[in-house]
Amino acid sequence: MTLKAIGSKAGAVMALLSFSLASPAQKYQSLFDGKDLQGWHNYLGQGVDSSWQAHHGILVLDHAQGGKGGDIVTDGEYENFELQVDWNISQGGNSGIMFDVKEDPRYGATFLTGPEMQILDNVKADDNKLPSHLAGSLYDLIPADPKTVHPAGQWNHAVIRLDQGHLTCWMNGKKVVETQMWTPDWNAMVAKSKFRRWKEFATFHKGRIALQDHGDPVKFRNIRLREL
Repeated sequence: MTLKAIGSKAGAVMALLSFSLASPAQKYQSLFDGKDLQGWHNYLGQGVDSSWQAHHGILVLDHAQGGKGGDIVTDGEYENFELQVDWNISQGGNSGIMFDVKEDPRYGATFLTGPEMQILDNVKADDNKLPSHLAGSLYDLIPADPKTVHPAGQWNHAVIRLDQGHLTCWMNGKKVVETQMWTPDWNAMVAKSKFRRWKEFATFHKGRIALQDHGDPVKFRNIRLREL
């Protein structure tokens, strides 16, 4: 075997070893198997309300059957992660994806602690007056480009990545939010938002993922997460 071949083989072995060491942090885990709501529960509750249902691989929120609904959260807590999810909002609808949610009776709602990527029908929803309230935005904090969002009734692909406080969000392949959390600039931004009323908003470095019930039908699919 030539020196060049030996070097090539050694390089391949090192690459494989490197991949093996990195793969546990890179592997995605499904947060929704398309069949049931295992791994989720109502915030501050036990189990999941009947308004949330799994239908043919899609997680559907619909109050038509008379359920009480409510936000649902993951059983697990996450710190550094990349979350991917497809969402489809109803006409005139409003919802959201929250993270770093602290589940504690001291906080009566997910939005008291968890920052939110907004889900919205940008055209017909009531809450469409401010740029930072449009779909893809870090709600009431950083506006997203509305041109990245598909209209109500169509699927959108969202990515939320949080790594050591560095938050980056994508909508349909386009970066829409990038910021560093828990810095003086971050604190100043929060202080100018509606969240200034809640002193522990976005202060937790680890928490649950939440899907919001804002009263409107919404669908989710392909919900997966990898820890960084």
